[in-house]
Amino acid sequence: MAFGKGCHLHLIDGSAFIFRAYHALPPLTRKSDGLPIGAVSGFCNMLQRYVDGNNGSDAPTHVAVIFDKGSHTFRNEMYDQYKANREAMPEDLRPQIPLTREATIAFNIACEEMEGYEADDIIATLAVQARELGGRCTIISSDKDLMQLVGGGVEMLDAMKNKVIDVEGVEEKFGVGPDRVVDVQALAGDSVDNVPGAPGIGIKTAALLINEYGSLEELLDRAEEIKQPKRRETLIEHRAQIELSKRLVQLDENTPLTFSIDDLEVREPDPEKLLAFLVEMEFRTLSKRIAEKLGAEAPVIEDTPPPAADAPEMPEIKDATYETVRDAAALQKWIDLIYEHGHVAVDTETTGLNEMIADLVGISLCVNAGHACYIPLAHKEGSDDLFGTDAVAEGQMPLQEALDLLKPMLEDDSILKIGQNMKYDAKIFHRYGVELAPFDDTMLISYAQHAGLHNHGMDALSERYLGHSPIPIKSLLGTGKSQITFDRVPIDEATPYAAEDADITLRLWQLLKPQLHQKGVTTVYETLERPLVPVLAQMERHGIKVDRDTLSRMSNAFAQKMAGLEAEIHELAGQDFNVGSPKQLGEILFDKLELPGGKTGKTGAYSTGVDVLEDLATEHELPGKVLDWRQLSKLKSTYTDALQTHINADTGRVHTSYSIVGANTGRLSSSEPNLQNIPVRSEEGRRIREAFVAEQGNVLVSLDYSQIELRILAHVAGIDALKRAFKDGQDIHAMTASEMFDVPLDEMTPDVRRKAKAINFGVIYGISGFGLARNLRIPRAEAQGFIDRYFERFPGIRTYMDETIQFAKDHGYVQTLFGRKINTPEINAKGPGAGFAKRAAINAPIQGTAADVIRRAMIRMPDAIRDLPCKMLLQVHDELIFEVPEDAVEQTIEVVREVMENASDPAVKFDVPLVVEAGQGANWAEAH
Repeated sequence: MAFGKGCHLHLIDGSAFIFRAYHALPPLTRKSDGLPIGAVSGFCNMLQRYVDGNNGSDAPTHVAVIFDKGSHTFRNEMYDQYKANREAMPEDLRPQIPLTREATIAFNIACEEMEGYEADDIIATLAVQARELGGRCTIISSDKDLMQLVGGGVEMLDAMKNKVIDVEGVEEKFGVGPDRVVDVQALAGDSVDNVPGAPGIGIKTAALLINEYGSLEELLDRAEEIKQPKRRETLIEHRAQIELSKRLVQLDENTPLTFSIDDLEVREPDPEKLLAFLVEMEFRTLSKRIAEKLGAEAPVIEDTPPPAADAPEMPEIKDATYETVRDAAALQKWIDLIYEHGHVAVDTETTGLNEMIADLVGISLCVNAGHACYIPLAHKEGSDDLFGTDAVAEGQMPLQEALDLLKPMLEDDSILKIGQNMKYDAKIFHRYGVELAPFDDTMLISYAQHAGLHNHGMDALSERYLGHSPIPIKSLLGTGKSQITFDRVPIDEATPYAAEDADITLRLWQLLKPQLHQKGVTTVYETLERPLVPVLAQMERHGIKVDRDTLSRMSNAFAQKMAGLEAEIHELAGQDFNVGSPKQLGEILFDKLELPGGKTGKTGAYSTGVDVLEDLATEHELPGKVLDWRQLSKLKSTYTDALQTHINADTGRVHTSYSIVGANTGRLSSSEPNLQNIPVRSEEGRRIREAFVAEQGNVLVSLDYSQIELRILAHVAGIDALKRAFKDGQDIHAMTASEMFDVPLDEMTPDVRRKAKAINFGVIYGISGFGLARNLRIPRAEAQGFIDRYFERFPGIRTYMDETIQFAKDHGYVQTLFGRKINTPEINAKGPGAGFAKRAAINAPIQGTAADVIRRAMIRMPDAIRDLPCKMLLQVHDELIFEVPEDAVEQTIEVVREVMENASDPAVKFDVPLVVEAGQGANWAEAH
């Protein structure tokens, strides 16, 4: 049937359905092979409900589910920061995305997507076509970006609330009609999509302005008339940014579709195809229900083996009983119960997330799943508003009395304490004179088994493995300016939240701990994860001294240098322009200077991302200067300015927080502040390290594994030439250059060695010809030639890469030499993500083995340096930093080097020696 008057088109926002299904339902895996299918199950149920609910006189005549294809669209060409701050897709959702497409096709519903365009653009084009052809269109989505399309026969339906969004609904949301939605969005911006907008102007102000001036263009042209000085300056100063924002939010109603609206006619499902898909997914209930509706025979889905006999029987969380412990007698009963069982799940509630300054508010305990308690200790009366008080709320034990009762049990070697992210609780207890030990950590138990599959926070683990969404903390504390601290939460509300945390932690431990052995990672957990916790806690407590004056001087110096670079850039450009404006920069590079490779989006704005500028830097001086300017700008804002805010008022030191589970490979990550990412290759990055200093009479000592990942590569890939060079103590980059370029070692130039170094390190990370060309600023063909020659000279590397990828495909994970498993769920993916997954699989065993080596060294370090007057302060990938009295430097270096160089023994015997280089100085820059 040709689409026209009387026809009704339904356009379903596929991504909205998928994310709704993923977040609304507990995680589910296919029993036969463990494939995540929770989102697919929810998606199929939603499609079935949609089909069931759309009959009768208003039923659609045409329907399609519209998906996003990839993340790069013409808007990224227009503005390289578009959607740049979006969180990465959850690892367990990624493999489900193609299955939702298959599900749509199985239901015999049209399924459409287009490279380079967002689903919203396809929906816009189809909605406009439907309107022009005299039909109706219902967009099944609540996405505010689609509201610009409403009117003239086009409406939206929020399927979750069963609420129609018409012209009045849009006016209620934006304060303007659909025809002016993009004007309001251009001013207000969008933090989710990273649309900049006008700083300081929100939706309400934007609507007032647009209603007053009629349109965005009129407003910007008459901005001088605005009375409020700040608002006036914002509109004048950020005009280009606002105009760009409008182009970003304006949907493309002329997307070049590869299909017609007539192709979307409603079709009956084919029972055989639909049921075959549901059987493949192992959806028993849904396949029975749909078979009944279709009048077909319900398919038989073979049962998989029953769960392991030792899987614990647990009461449902909704049936749990949680007790508030208000006096010593009640607490003693719990302590007696803990001694009967020999273990307890423990959790602390505090006034904040910074363990160095947060105060203890209460403690939760759980011994049996479904029965937990909360011991309130420092809740205050009333809220923290004008009528609040600092008086202690009634019905609580004195804090010290509770700690005196709990301390012997918490420190007793015969009682296992179970926690989720135990490093936090251990640091809190330490401040109150309690040394928590021994312990198990459910976060680390999950990480040892599931690195690469999902994150390991309690909420994620609870939803995935227990099918339960914990009470959200925001429901107690609120958000934004009205947010309170936990000590202001009424005790009756705090108890179910806090006790549930301990209950969930115990349940996760009962479920996941036995699987360590089944999955062959007990040794990893026991030797690499758990023993690292007290080591890191102590390092974080030590902190490192940071000189505020040095940072302040650097900030000023960076500002001056940026100004100097701007002057040079303007001179090279032949005119002044805003160096921080991608649009203006693009016009200079590609219109004025006519450099090659300019890619424009539909609006004519050029892409000026890092990749583009690195490519252009081989052709012209200006792009390189812009890259330098951007780096300085980032260093200034991220480090020299921000670091000053992290200096602890009491200690004068910065106390970073390390995450053991922050990277899939076993590398540590650090936050508040992040000290792992301070650049070392640039002079300015090195200068930031000058601000990290030793106390009077001490020096900082740095010990750093020399080229550890190349040494591991030589070992695992069996590269004899590299092994020999490492054993003989040769300059490995010079040796590689000699092999690669047929240059004798005594004739080696710094430039040739630099190229070899870039190739050596690049190959570990699976670098492409494109990447190497950017690093060396040479033509791509020449760079690819270097890589090809490298593999010819060292064929074992190619063999290692091929075998590693095959292992990952066969097993779903790769492994370090110490047994750490890094799961690779994407390894069989097709399309742009496939290359990344393969590079990650190649690199993970090398980077992971290096991470394991330094972990082993750190775990042994406290015993090794116990009798020395030094403190271990920081770990940055392959480097450890200590603070040492000047007269103990040599002895410290000797002891630490011994531990680090022999850290792999006795588990792994490397074919090449591990070499540790040492340095010392008044600050980190001098020591490194």
